[in-house]
Amino acid sequence: MTLIETLASVRPGTALADAMEKRAEIFRLSEAAHDAVVLPRDPGGLSLGLRAALAARMARQNRNAALADHYDILVARADELATAPLADPEATVTEPRVAEIVRHADRLTVAPRDATQAHIEALRQVGVTDADIVRLAELAAFVNYQVRVLAGLKLMGEMR
Repeated sequence: MTLIETLASVRPGTALADAMEKRAEIFRLSEAAHDAVVLPRDPGGLSLGLRAALAARMARQNRNAALADHYDILVARADELATAPLADPEATVTEPRVAEIVRHADRLTVAPRDATQAHIEALRQVGVTDADIVRLAELAAFVNYQVRVLAGLKLMGEMR
């Protein structure tokens, strides 16, 4: 089972499982995207722990505890103690580069339309490269995609 199927509690033999089986390629691609965005071979300037912590934070901001728990496990596996507190949306971040990354991740999660060129410039001012700005946007887009797919599957499962 893929992460999405597991977190959506899809039971084999149900109508939802049958519908998902017909769209198995989408879920396989979603799993591959998860690995590429969250666990890339070359994380650039966004470490695996930072990515996982930001993803957990985004899941919490979207009120998806199961997805947040998944990312908390990845934070622990990354063994980067400094990133663990970032998974909490209430956490205070003092290091300027990380603080700006967190602010932008929050913005992309709760108010993506409010993101402006000035916010990109603020990231650059604290040393975030253009490639890492793209990586951060990919992470936010992917986690928010996961949240929406899981919400839709949950509703479909409840309609039965």
